Amino acid sequence: MNRLVSIVLLLAGSTIVRADEDAKLATFFKTYLEDFLKNAPLDASRLGDHRYDDRLDDLSAKARAANVQRQRDALEALSKAVAAEKLSMEGKVDCQILKDSLTRTVWLAENTNPFAEDPRVWNEYITDSVYLILTQSTAKKSKGVRDAASRITYIPATVRSAKESLKNPTRVMLDTAVRMNRGAIAFYEKGIFEITGETPTVSVLAEPCKSAVVALKDYQKFLEEQQPKATGEWRIGKKKFAEKLQTELDAGPGLEADEVLKLAIAEADRVRNEMYVIARQLWFKLIVGKPLPPDDADGRRECIRRVMGELGKEHGEVSTMVADAKRTSDEIKAFIKAKDILRLPDPDRCQIIEMPEFQRGNSTAFLNPAPPLDPKASSHYAVSPPPRDWDDRRVKSYLEEYNAAMMKILSIHEAYPGHYVQLEYSNRHPSLIRKVLSSGTFAEGWAVYTEQMMLDQGFGNGDLSLRLHQLKFYLRAVINTILDHRMHCEQMTDTEALKLLVEGGFQTEGEALGKIVRAKQSSCQLSTYFVGRMAFYRLRTQVSRELGDKFDLGRYHEAVLDHGTVPVKFLPELVRERLKKAR
Repeated sequence: MNRLVSIVLLLAGSTIVRADEDAKLATFFKTYLEDFLKNAPLDASRLGDHRYDDRLDDLSAKARAANVQRQRDALEALSKAVAAEKLSMEGKVDCQILKDSLTRTVWLAENTNPFAEDPRVWNEYITDSVYLILTQSTAKKSKGVRDAASRITYIPATVRSAKESLKNPTRVMLDTAVRMNRGAIAFYEKGIFEITGETPTVSVLAEPCKSAVVALKDYQKFLEEQQPKATGEWRIGKKKFAEKLQTELDAGPGLEADEVLKLAIAEADRVRNEMYVIARQLWFKLIVGKPLPPDDADGRRECIRRVMGELGKEHGEVSTMVADAKRTSDEIKAFIKAKDILRLPDPDRCQIIEMPEFQRGNSTAFLNPAPPLDPKASSHYAVSPPPRDWDDRRVKSYLEEYNAAMMKILSIHEAYPGHYVQLEYSNRHPSLIRKVLSSGTFAEGWAVYTEQMMLDQGFGNGDLSLRLHQLKFYLRAVINTILDHRMHCEQMTDTEALKLLVEGGFQTEGEALGKIVRAKQSSCQLSTYFVGRMAFYRLRTQVSRELGDKFDLGRYHEAVLDHGTVPVKFLPELVRERLKKAR
């Protein structure tokens, strides 16, 4: 046998071995996932598996402990079932994603206790569990209604488990849960019938909803009674923050918590300097007859703040926020196609809707994507008008913060070519592991990356107001990282946080207060935006330098998105391999 034939046979054998090991990994995960979904009906519905839509999770302490043990058992079994060194490159990525996900789940179970401390968790089971199967499923409407009616019957038991489990919750999370539960009561009294078109007097939903409302009103009383005595601690502390941040970011070595903070502080200074250069150009157009403030730290802040204040007056109305988002999205899509930023999903399944009342309280907008196991379902870009109980002053401030320019940046981030487009690409990937286990750092980093990228490619025709708002929106992501670290690791007070956001980030007081609440209600997630964006820009710079004149932006973007929502630490190798192939 000549040497060439020997090499060919050796390579073929190696390929067969890798394919066999990849198949073992796929089988292992499929078995694991089947068991997981059977015991987590809400997660099954979220992922688009509708076999369990007629039931809800057993949330008793015993059942929750058993779920955690299943994760530990799966983590131990993985290394015995699959030989990682025999996997293909793609298989090694999948295996590491699964291992890291199981490790993260076990760490969270051993170091946090949300079912006891965070009543918002229970609201997800109470309301989101029913809303999503009625609005984001390709199953027939009649099946969705029947399943919803059955799932709703579990709500009284869920409420009982919540009352038994909640022990000294944190006040800030409790206050949000109180507002959300009011929305849940309204949903089961009226909203669910508006969504489904069912007649309350004859619908199969009627009796379960009545029982749910009784339970939820009792739960509302329970939550409100807890408010005066809630003293739970929301800070997770420096040690846990550092450990959690590593699992949350999953961005590779070298990004310790202190290093992330250092990078964010330097980036915030850089962005503020860019903002000042632009604000200085706009000053004499907007602040007529007034001299430019002195060129020192206080004067620069005043210049930016006053210019932003004038620009904020160009805003829509409460009644037109959703319509404005639709119009803006159409404008953005036309630009993406004209400039070949990337190929947009076809068909377009993104619906732009008004955010349901029970989901408000944490953000102005969000993207609820089509579930990966039901990818032909619709995605929802939800926009939140100001709450109905706000006075005119707060509403005016809200509209000035989310003015016409800011809403364009928000639509880029949430929909095109941000979250919606990226997650549609992700749903195409054949790997079940990548469909189910996605990286928040990738998702948020991509969305933030697209904001500057779109303007750099000419969206807005060089409108300085749009650029200034893009920088402000990005500065918010950078400062979120600083806020995240200092609130949880350095005992930052609300007063200090407010100063950071208002003076350092040019946010309105109302927006800043809302962000402080969010920082208390989560940890580490606020850091994913900046770290993810940094990873995308660094990779693009490197690849662009390597390819020179052959660099094609649309091809690059598709090479980035073709691998699913993977941890950003895998991107350099995956993207370079993809760019060797035809677009």
